[in-house]
Amino acid sequence: MGSNPISSAIGDGHRTIRCPSSFLDDHGRAYGRAMSYPEPAYDGDGTASATLRPAGAEPDLVYPSGVRVHHLALGSQTRSEFGLYRWDFSAQRTGPDPHFHRTISESFFVLSGTVSLYDGRRWRDAHPGDYLFVPEGGIHGFRNESGAEASMLLLFAPGAPREEYFDRLAHLAQQPFDEGEREEFMRRHDTYWV
Repeated sequence: MGSNPISSAIGDGHRTIRCPSSFLDDHGRAYGRAMSYPEPAYDGDGTASATLRPAGAEPDLVYPSGVRVHHLALGSQTRSEFGLYRWDFSAQRTGPDPHFHRTISESFFVLSGTVSLYDGRRWRDAHPGDYLFVPEGGIHGFRNESGAEASMLLLFAPGAPREEYFDRLAHLAQQPFDEGEREEFMRRHDTYWV
């Protein structure tokens, strides 16, 4: 009748719960609202519009520390829905201290090595396959303290123009900010240090 049953294991048995407008947590309790698909953004019969970035592509940005950043999907390419970056750490200790964003969520997925991720409470060593989601306002940080190379994916949603932010930070050694410029730059790029 317009809703799909969701089966959930409860106690020793199973029961079917009809839950048309919410999700179930691990204990069978309803939370949130069901997400529906957005209005169509394309009204044709299909098009060959995909792009492939080969694994061996040159990085878009290299920091003086040796960190290499690959712009996999820019907000300008995804109708501002998300931005996806591959962050390849050098063996040198690098990464930002705890901070938060007011307008974007951020996700981290470790591809190789060990990356220290701050989850708002403590630093945790994350390994290949580990994932951290940080909603808007969530305090977080990341760094490589392992002494070996590491790699991770960073996903921002919506797709804010983080490229300018990353690029400017890479050039700070040659052109440092004065305090007023730094504060305005961080505010413009939705970065608040704690």
